[in-house]
Amino acid sequence: MSTPEPESVAAAHRATPLERQAQPPSPAEVSAAKRYALRVLGLGSLGVFVVFLDTTIVNVAFETISRSFDTTTGHLAWVLNAYSLVFAAMLIPAGRLADRYGRKRMFLTGLAGFAAMSALCGLAPSAGTLIAARALQAVFAALVVPTSLALILPEFPAARRHVAVGTWGAMGAAAAACGPTLGALLTQYASWRWIFLVNVPICVLMIAFGVRTLRESRDPHASGVPDPVGVVLVAAAPALLSFAIIEGPARGWSDPLVVTGFVLAAALLPVFVRRSATVAHPVMDLALFKVREFRLTNAATLLFSTAFYGMLLGNIIFLQTEWHYSVLRAALASAPAPLVVTAIARSTSKLAGSIGHRPVLLAGALFWAAGSAGFALEVGSAPHWGSQWLPWTLLIGIGIGLTLPVQSGAAVASLPPGRYALGSAVNASFRQLGAVLGISLFVAVLGAPAPALAIDGFHRVWWVFAAVGLAAGAVLFTPRLRRGGATVPTTSA
Repeated sequence: MSTPEPESVAAAHRATPLERQAQPPSPAEVSAAKRYALRVLGLGSLGVFVVFLDTTIVNVAFETISRSFDTTTGHLAWVLNAYSLVFAAMLIPAGRLADRYGRKRMFLTGLAGFAAMSALCGLAPSAGTLIAARALQAVFAALVVPTSLALILPEFPAARRHVAVGTWGAMGAAAAACGPTLGALLTQYASWRWIFLVNVPICVLMIAFGVRTLRESRDPHASGVPDPVGVVLVAAAPALLSFAIIEGPARGWSDPLVVTGFVLAAALLPVFVRRSATVAHPVMDLALFKVREFRLTNAATLLFSTAFYGMLLGNIIFLQTEWHYSVLRAALASAPAPLVVTAIARSTSKLAGSIGHRPVLLAGALFWAAGSAGFALEVGSAPHWGSQWLPWTLLIGIGIGLTLPVQSGAAVASLPPGRYALGSAVNASFRQLGAVLGISLFVAVLGAPAPALAIDGFHRVWWVFAAVGLAAGAVLFTPRLRRGGATVPTTSA
């Protein structure tokens, strides 16, 4: 049973905007409203941290899980890709469902389902069961992300919303960066299964706190159910592309299945765009992409996430297979990067608010490219962590800290406040699609080289991801083809 809010908070919630304007709130009411807003921000940000943590926490246990189930790297890549694909496909529909049926209800449902599916992942008896459980886990993770932001935004005045969005985005970025280190600690001292099971008690505590703290809200104009065919299309196209990229090196790029995968992925994209433009309740609102800054930021997000997730997995596997580090040692060797991200993430969001998003994102791309190129030029088969690994890891960390948190704010900066939640969900979808492409690209570029040639394969990986990361900064400066901008409605249809 939920406990009643303090009367000052309840009164602040009951008051209409006109009443608040006519009767300025007392200092006690203002203080209570600020405390409540911070509690909602803390809970929503923690929810985002938990679900984005699971996009990378598996990376460090990749080799351990592979040995446990005696399966191939290409097969096990779907443990990561199943989560990212379903997560990306469900983010926008989840936001629409929350607007219609209640944001608090969907947020708590997402946490409960995420906990249940995490338990199933931890108890999975086979790789197939684990992949299926990861896909179901992603469905509920997708409920948490847009609802958390939709709960946060109304509690902050317009002038402070960019700070709230920056904090929310920084938590997601820090989670993705810290995942391998936390996963290593659990794998080393417990079992790889605990990288999933640990979610259960955390989510239970969050649900108990959320039931007592959060208040329900809906969009009175929300109606209809997001197009189910569109949901399938937005997952199917990148899934087919991922399959073709992963299987290409092993089967041959002219193999009928590989060619079919590429052709179908390309064919489904215009089908998805056409359907989104014609159905009553599309999965993706194409009107958002008429805004140039939104369009370019999402292109940059897709590119940078491809490089980020691909190299994050690649570096962990390199340390374990080429330098023969243990799971824990590999994670600790990579730990300086997430430490840097955590230290600078919120500051970079504030910096972007002062000088603009594009210069900060370009700087992040340059740091990333320099770090990636440093790996390719300096890292050899003999382990020299202090001289060959640490300097480039620090540059990579700066690049991530300047990029991932800032992209979340940049994606919505050009949108009206009524579209913040939807714009953030679209941006998060592009980030997850980038994760699918990055992991697939890593598997394809590395291939299955002989042990003596493996170091050359990793050098190719680092060069490829240096170029992709640099492109993420360059795309933001694409020349404007025509003058004039576009606006979008302030509320969802």
